[in-house]
Amino acid sequence: MKKLLLFLILASNFVLAQMPNISNVWLNNSKPYIGTIGNDKQELKLKINISEQNKKNDQEYFISGYSLVDKTYSKLEGKFTITKYKDFSKKGTVFGEYEFAEENKGKHSGIFKGKFIYTFKWNKKTEKIEGQYIEFIGDWKSYDGTLDFKTRLKNQ
Repeated sequence: MKKLLLFLILASNFVLAQMPNISNVWLNNSKPYIGTIGNDKQELKLKINISEQNKKNDQEYFISGYSLVDKTYSKLEGKFTITKYKDFSKKGTVFGEYEFAEENKGKHSGIFKGKFIYTFKWNKKTEKIEGQYIEFIGDWKSYDGTLDFKTRLKNQ
């Protein structure tokens, strides 16, 4: 009985635990994420200018920014949703999903959708995050449904 009670207490603490606000992470130190889009591996840049944690769901972050492919610049808005977090003594890994909708400006506008992984090292002495790595793997689909490309982005 004592073991069951202890388990329930630990489980409730886990369920009620507040996710720390990591909205600054998605800003990528004001640098764009760099990657590719399509079979020809055309260069894709994605810059996030605003990132806010959802006050009702601390596992979700709202963002806005822009994408740039060749000379096509599009404003976008979207969200990140954290689905899993693994904490090791010196390293943490966050898994999740993202969806970003570009401003509808014709054939070359669409929606980015996929999964992300964010890994980092924790320096106990300085109590700061070091060695951040963020990667987005997914698809981009045009609003009219005629274009569908694989995308891959990572931080610099």
